[in-house]
Amino acid sequence: MNAINHNTLSDVAKVLEARKSAEAGSSYVASLYAKGLDSILKKVGEEATEVVMAAKDSELDKKTDKLVYEVADLWFHTLVLLAHKNLHPDDVLQELQRRFGTSGLVEKASRNNS
Repeated sequence: MNAINHNTLSDVAKVLEARKSAEAGSSYVASLYAKGLDSILKKVGEEATEVVMAAKDSELDKKTDKLVYEVADLWFHTLVLLAHKNLHPDDVLQELQRRFGTSGLVEKASRNNS
């Protein structure tokens, strides 16, 4: 496997930000932005469903390449959503960092109390 570029999320975020000012017909992402939030949300939902189906299929055939492909699509479209809402992947990474070392049960209970 090739070395992973740990700046990939930031690199993608930069491209997604640049696409905000692009003509709708110039790129797939620009066309999503032009269609608005509902279209972006629909795409995120479709990709989430495809992840679920790929995970179920991988239980049967023990192949995970389709699951990885579909998760990449889900992550990508989620990054589009974040950019549309003027958020950066670092916002999510900071939240994950905040939760790191905290029991999932404790973290979930704290959300129920707020």
